[in-house]
Amino acid sequence: MIKVVLFDLDDTLIDTSKLAEIARRNAIENMIRAGMPADFGIAYHELIELINEYGSNFNRHFDYLLRRLDLPHNPKWVAAGVIGYHNTKISHLKTVKGVRKTLLALKQMGLMLGIITDGDPVKQWEKILRTEIEDYFDDVLISDFVGVKKPHIKIFQKALKNFGVKPHEAVMVGDRLYSDIYGAKNAGMKTVWFKYGKYANRELDYLDYADFQVRSLEEVVDIVRGLNSEEREERSDKEVHAD
Repeated sequence: MIKVVLFDLDDTLIDTSKLAEIARRNAIENMIRAGMPADFGIAYHELIELINEYGSNFNRHFDYLLRRLDLPHNPKWVAAGVIGYHNTKISHLKTVKGVRKTLLALKQMGLMLGIITDGDPVKQWEKILRTEIEDYFDDVLISDFVGVKKPHIKIFQKALKNFGVKPHEAVMVGDRLYSDIYGAKNAGMKTVWFKYGKYANRELDYLDYADFQVRSLEEVVDIVRGLNSEEREERSDKEVHAD
C-alpha cells in the first residue's frame, strides 16, 4: 500500500520558472529606471548567462552584471535590481494549478505528504511559507540542508527513513526526469513525472524511469488510489488461494 507521496517543489508545486523570468526582467527594468545606462536586451542576456554560470542561488548577480557591462559599481543600481526582483517574487509567487485540491484529497485518503527539493533552505522555505502550503506536509527535505542533492539515492532514502516506510510504499512526483524520477526510481519508489514547465521536453533519456506521466497534478490522486486498489485486490486473491 502507498503510505506517503513525495513532491518536488519548483515547477511541481510552485510555478517558479515563469516567476523567475518575470522577476529577472523586472529587475533589469528597475535598474535602468534607476539610471543604469544599458540596453535592456543586452543586460538581460548577460544576467541569464551569469545565472547559468554561477547558479540561481548566487547572491551577487547584479554586482557581477555591472562588471560584465563594463559599468562602475553603483549601489543604487544594484539595490534597484534587488527590489525589482523581490517585489515581483512576492507579488507573482503562486502554486501550480490544482495543488491545494490534490494535497487535500491525498490527506483525506490518510496519506503522509513530503517535499524533496534542491536549493537554498531559506529560499525554498520562503516559497513554501509565502504560498501557505506548509500545513499539508509532514516533512520537508532540502538538499543544501540535508547535505546531498537529487538524484543521489541518499536523499530519497533519508525521506523514507523519516517517514518510516519502505520504498514500495512511497510515490515521488516531480517535473525533472533526471533528478526526481531517475533518482526516486533508483531508490525503489513508484514515480510520477509531472510534464510541466521548462523540463517538459527535456531529459527524455530517463523517460523509462517514470511509472506514470501526468499533465495535471490532480491525476496523482487517481494514480495513488489505483495503486492501492491493485494492492488490495492482490491481497484478496492471495487470501482466496490460501483458503
